[in-house]
Amino acid sequence: MEGIIPLYKPKGMTSHDCVFKLRKILKTKKIGHTGTLDPDVTGVLPICVGKATKVAEYLTDAGKAYEGEVTLGYSTTTEDVSGEVVMEKKVDRVILKEEIINIFQSMTGELTQTPPMFSAVKVNGKRLYEYARQGIEVERPSRKVQIYSLELLDSRHEFNGEQISFRFRVACSKGTYVRTLAVMIGEALGYPSHMSDLCRVQSGTFTLEECVTFEQIEEKMNEESIEEILYPLETALSHLPKYAINDKIAEKVKNGAVLPVPPSLEDEKSLIVIESEEGHALAIYFHHPQKPGLMKPSKVLRTAL
Repeated sequence: MEGIIPLYKPKGMTSHDCVFKLRKILKTKKIGHTGTLDPDVTGVLPICVGKATKVAEYLTDAGKAYEGEVTLGYSTTTEDVSGEVVMEKKVDRVILKEEIINIFQSMTGELTQTPPMFSAVKVNGKRLYEYARQGIEVERPSRKVQIYSLELLDSRHEFNGEQISFRFRVACSKGTYVRTLAVMIGEALGYPSHMSDLCRVQSGTFTLEECVTFEQIEEKMNEESIEEILYPLETALSHLPKYAINDKIAEKVKNGAVLPVPPSLEDEKSLIVIESEEGHALAIYFHHPQKPGLMKPSKVLRTAL
């Protein structure tokens, strides 16, 4: 069995829980997920099976999109609804739609974020959430992320009440903390806030509409038609440039040979997918750091077709 299953992750399960459950359903150990989702978050979680686990990291690196909800009025330890209340401040004014849109525009582009204490980022070999559970606060490294678009989904022109919630959609780079984005939006409006709901609606090329549930996967296994919902591993590489080669060069690629960079890709800074004439991904290459004009393999994906 080989391919990618776009799983709809339900609320209440960790990404690891999903992998554990699918190992039982698919009766195989070679399974991996492509980017952690918090237990309270639902949505697109691509699962790599068999040889497709080799491309999990490239799908993890691809852009993602989320739809969520910001609630103003109080902040929490985890920056979402699962945490304990840290600060409360009633919303004491009307907030206009234009004000929120202006803040969204100011946050679009490169953004510097500090990961929340309840996150999987490692500091001194230990995950931040492990420190947080012991009540220890440590200095966290800031990171730069890209916000490609940030859109208000709520059609109201003004928002009032002691607590205010509004929905948004964000397209962003790998490493973006949407929980932290919700807190930053609240700070810009002058109130403590948290992320009260979140769904990942896209991961790489996979969208919510393409997702299948555990029940549907189990059904396909029972019907012996699991291939119908398995996407080829090439799907995870769709955002990378391609270079098609003939069978003679393909034999060299399978053995990890260094190749000349094709003229069309000389200025390409990203990884390059080497594929057969039939469109099968054989390896991932990158520009040779010591030998200009040449490229070397980062990972060989297939040694036989």
